[in-house]
Amino acid sequence: MTDLAIDQKKRADGTRPIGREPSILTASAHSCKRLESKKEAKCMQGARWNNARMSIFPAPDPLEPQAARAATRAPWWGPARPSFLLLTLACMAWAVACCGWLARQHGQVLDWAAAALATLGALAAHLGSNALNEYADFRSGLDAQTQRTPFSGGSGVLPARPALANVALGMGVAGLALSATTGVYFLWRHAAAWPVLLPPGLAGLVLAAAYTPWVTRHPWLCLNAPGLGFGPLMALGTAAVLLGGLTAQSAATMGLAALLPFGLANALLLLNQYPDVEADRRAGRRTLPMVLGKERAWPVLAAQYLLAYGALLATVVARDVPHSALLGLLTFPLAVKTVHCAARHANDTPALLPAMRWNVLVSLATPVLAAAGVVGGA
Repeated sequence: MTDLAIDQKKRADGTRPIGREPSILTASAHSCKRLESKKEAKCMQGARWNNARMSIFPAPDPLEPQAARAATRAPWWGPARPSFLLLTLACMAWAVACCGWLARQHGQVLDWAAAALATLGALAAHLGSNALNEYADFRSGLDAQTQRTPFSGGSGVLPARPALANVALGMGVAGLALSATTGVYFLWRHAAAWPVLLPPGLAGLVLAAAYTPWVTRHPWLCLNAPGLGFGPLMALGTAAVLLGGLTAQSAATMGLAALLPFGLANALLLLNQYPDVEADRRAGRRTLPMVLGKERAWPVLAAQYLLAYGALLATVVARDVPHSALLGLLTFPLAVKTVHCAARHANDTPALLPAMRWNVLVSLATPVLAAAGVVGGA
């Protein structure tokens, strides 16, 4: 006889007090307790399994920044910031494409070996500047205070591996020495063009060496220094090497074309300075976001983009560069989106990260698309 039937019989006989809880509820309570016991047993078993697994495969500390964990595994060449060197390749692609078009206008053939060597010299200068910047920031203690992001704050390699400090210094000196060696070779090869070759070469080396210790103390120079290096100095130096000198026509064309990477490089470095404002302030630097305030620096960012895209349009219209170079304008909507995000989230670094990512894409894709257009439309 079931508990329910017994309960009903007791009620009929009057032997069960009225108001007493029916045994079905008691049975349900017992069932719930048995289920809870089983769940607790499973949880304890799972906990024991997790403890055993974690003893073999410990998980990373969630409080340790991901960038710091990556830095501890970084190779010795980490201070060179290899991914940042893509900007040099993109800017050199635009300069070489314009030089190739000018050479064809005069019935000449571009010396691709010289173009490759010039690109190597530009890469060496950029690598040397990166490594010296990493070394100086580590020695000054700035690296320990920086809020590092995938796009700013350095590689984080030296704070994680201090033994590589001298390697970074040597890498920086070697990079600038290699760049200077390529410059000396081109001076020897084009002796008649030394008045055109020597000034941009020397200016580029001085700029690369002085950027961290001196340029970063002067806000407007700090804004324009990246553009000078990746724009006029790189473009005019490349043209002097590949064209054997500069005529008035080639200087005008290359000078106008150089404003494209000038604006893009300035915009790239300007936005990347936003997360570093407080650390830079403690290190004695004076960047534009620090002086103007991050929330008021976005018009300068917009102006750099407008200068870059305006220069591309002017190069096509005024200098008769193939119209297909306007492929570079495809990135303009992304640039607008970047400025909008920078204006809204200037003081919120996590929310600013998408804009920093788009900024990198604009800086790399625009000169590459424009160069592809020149090569394809010539």
